[in-house]
Amino acid sequence: RPDFDRVVPAVADEKSGNDDICPIQASENFFVESLEAWRKANSIERMNLCGHSMGGYLGVAYAERYPQHVDRLILLSPVGVPEQDPENDPLSRPDIPLRFKALFGTFRYLWARGTTPGSFARSIPQSQARNMIDKYVEGRLPQVTCSNERQVLGDYLFHSAMLPGSGEFSLNRILKPGAYARKPTVSRIPNLDVDHVSFVYGQYDWMDCSGGLEVQRRCQEMHKTGSQVPQVEVFGVSKAGHMLQIENWEETNAAIILAAGGKPEEGSHLPGRFAEGVDEGMFFKGSRFRSSK
Repeated sequence: RPDFDRVVPAVADEKSGNDDICPIQASENFFVESLEAWRKANSIERMNLCGHSMGGYLGVAYAERYPQHVDRLILLSPVGVPEQDPENDPLSRPDIPLRFKALFGTFRYLWARGTTPGSFARSIPQSQARNMIDKYVEGRLPQVTCSNERQVLGDYLFHSAMLPGSGEFSLNRILKPGAYARKPTVSRIPNLDVDHVSFVYGQYDWMDCSGGLEVQRRCQEMHKTGSQVPQVEVFGVSKAGHMLQIENWEETNAAIILAAGGKPEEGSHLPGRFAEGVDEGMFFKGSRFRSSK
């Protein structure tokens, strides 16, 4: 694995326009240029680019730099779309209990220091790390009922975490605590030179679907003024959260096929299609953790 800290500066300078100095741009370049090298090595002239979570954010960054190689951009529960509302900062809200403020303050401190789930797992005995990961798979992904699949997934997550850290150290360069991007894509996607962008969210996603709906609204408004903007669709996958491709793979597959311009097989479970203010409030419930009050 490449030594991320030797490639990307650790000191944030968000106002700098120099790619070699600005850690946000340098972090994006770390992944974008790797993907571009892979594209060249495989002689792919144009592609439908699909990314999940951070991969969705980085897909936008790739499409900004290399739009000529992107036919359609498909964002599965992407991180970093909406802008952060300062009024929702847990440390400044009077209705948040003190113990939660203390917990979030500790999390923010560790985030600023570059602590990641992987680095924490590597700092404890491997037996404890493996037990922690197995409990995560069992509690977070109850849809994985096959014991062999759980074992394989646990093996993958464990061994990935135990390898020397690399791209994981981009997290606090690109994202603020709470998974808000330092350069939100809500204002970047409308400027992409890509014809079609699709968002796919889970019904109980902790990535806020309002980000994708806001991009759709902005693009529609800009299109009315004659601007060349992407066509934006927003899909919703039922009975799924952030890990929608595991929690409801059938609807997720159908959503990807539709987003890529294809037609799912007859009888397939289809995702919902949504626009701002049209039925999305009845469908999207937000994270199960938030909605379980």
